[in-house]
Amino acid sequence: MDLQLTGKTAIVLASTKGLGKATAKALAAEGANVAICGRDEIALAATSQEIEEATGRAPLALKVDVRKPEEIEQLVQATVERFGTVDILIANAGGPPAGSFDQMTDEHWQLAFEQNLLSYVRAIRAVLPHMRKEQFGRIVNFTSSSIKEPIPSLILSNTFRTGIVGLAKTLASELGGDGILINTVGPGRIATDRVASLDEMAAERLQTDREAIRKQMEEKIPLGRYGEPEEFARVVTFLASPANSYVTGQSLLIDGGMVKSI
Repeated sequence: MDLQLTGKTAIVLASTKGLGKATAKALAAEGANVAICGRDEIALAATSQEIEEATGRAPLALKVDVRKPEEIEQLVQATVERFGTVDILIANAGGPPAGSFDQMTDEHWQLAFEQNLLSYVRAIRAVLPHMRKEQFGRIVNFTSSSIKEPIPSLILSNTFRTGIVGLAKTLASELGGDGILINTVGPGRIATDRVASLDEMAAERLQTDREAIRKQMEEKIPLGRYGEPEEFARVVTFLASPANSYVTGQSLLIDGGMVKSI
C-alpha cells in the first residue's frame, strides 16, 4: 500500500526516544519530512542522526519543552520555514509521575495538566491554520491503554489521557469539514523505557524483580509478549497518512489484546 506520505510534513512531539522516536523514523522511512523535538539536546542530536542514517532524510531537530507554549509555536514556525507547511501532528508527551491520589499535590496535578493535556491543545491550535489553508491534516494523539481501563497507581495519567479522548472526539466534528482527521492511540505494554520504569516500580512495591513483573504482565496479553515500538509506529503511520481517508474521532488501543473491556 502506498501511504502517500512522500513530501508530507510531520511534527512529532517528544520524539527523542520510545514511541515518539519510532514514529518519527517510520514517517521518514515512508518519505515524509519530519520535525522532531525533545528537552535533551544530546538525545536530540543522536536521534536526528539515527533517523537520517536509517532513512536518508534529515529531520529538523529542535530543543522543545512541550509545557512552554512559546516553544511549541517556535517549533511550528521553524517547521513551516523549513518545509513549507505542516500536514501531520503527532501529539506526544512523557508520562506523568506514578502514585496514588493521596500522594499527589496541586503542583503534581498542574504540571501533569500542562504536560499531558494542555500541550496537546496548544500544539493542535498552532498547526490548525496551516492545515486549514491546505484543507488537509492528520492529527494523532498518543495516550495510554488507560483510556479504556484505568491503570493502578497512575491517577494523573488516567485522568488527563481520557481528557484527550474527549478533545479528539469533539474536534473530529469541528475539523472534518476542513479535511482534518484526528484520532487517539493508546499503547499497552510496549517495550519502552517508560514501561520498564513502571515495571521496576511495581517490582519494588511487590518486593520482586522486574522480569517477574514483565512475565506476569505478558500472561495477561493474548499475544503473550510486550509490543515493540516499531509495531506501534506502523499503526500510527497509517492513521497519519493520506491513505487514511475515513477514520477520525476514534480511540484505538495498540496493546496485543491486553485490555478486555469494549
